[in-house]
Order: sequence, then C-alpha cells, then structure tokens
Amino acid sequence: MKNLVMCIGNREGGDDSVGPYIADKLKKIHDKDFFVIDCGTVPENYTSIVKSKKPNNLIIIDAVEMGLNPGEIRVVPKEKIGVMHISTHGIPISVLINYLEKYVENIIIIGIQPKTMSGKMTKIFKLSADKLIKMIKNNETEKIKTLE
Repeated sequence: MKNLVMCIGNREGGDDSVGPYIADKLKKIHDKDFFVIDCGTVPENYTSIVKSKKPNNLIIIDAVEMGLNPGEIRVVPKEKIGVMHISTHGIPISVLINYLEKYVENIIIIGIQPKTMSGKMTKIFKLSADKLIKMIKNNETEKIKTLE
C-alpha cells in the first residue's frame, strides 16, 4: 500500500472536526494505493490497521495550535510535536508517532490552524480543509510548507 491517511478529530468540535470531514471526502476516492481512516479522537485504536497495511507513507491530519492564522496548513516536524497542542485525543501524538515509526518509514503530520474548537467548522477552515484534500488526492503534500 502506498498511502494511509489517519484523520484525527472530533465531529462536534468546531475546527477540530477537520479529521472526520477530510476522511469523509477522501473515502470517496477509489484507489488501491490509498486507504483512509477516520480515527475520531482515538488514533491509538487504529495502530493495528497501520501495522497490517504497511503503507509506504502515513499521513496524519489534525487541527493543530501553531500560532498561525486560522486555516493555515503546515507539515509539523516530529521535533515540534512535543511542544504543541494537537487535538483532543487521549495519548500524546508524539507517543503515537514513536510507536508507528517502527512500522512505517515515512510519517507526515499535517496540521491546520484552528479558529475555534467548539460549535461548527469555520468557513476559512473548511476552505483550507478542501485545499488539503485536493493536495492529498493529487499527491502534492510536498508543496505544503513546513512549520518553522
């Protein structure tokens, strides 16, 4: 398998609903080299799927507080994960990444800067999520800026 996408987020959490939103859209793609998981707020519950699929690339998507303007998209380097607030799930994402690195060679964490973590997804955030969906579909994640 070429790409596995883990989408993290809370459907009822404003911009934190990005994961389920993107998962719903990407699941409509019928491509044997592409597998999408809606992890909700418990990505650790899906590690066995990652291990069994053995993807070349694992793309993890979540709302990430990065101190940027709402809707901005960045690849979050592993070394920045420990100091950032990423979503509302149970275990730190850094622990999840450390575990999955044993099974996947290339892990890409993509964050979108949220505006609100309650209510409905904001318009600017939805536009950014749609842009990210298009980039993933077209294998253009390398065009995403890396968080400095």
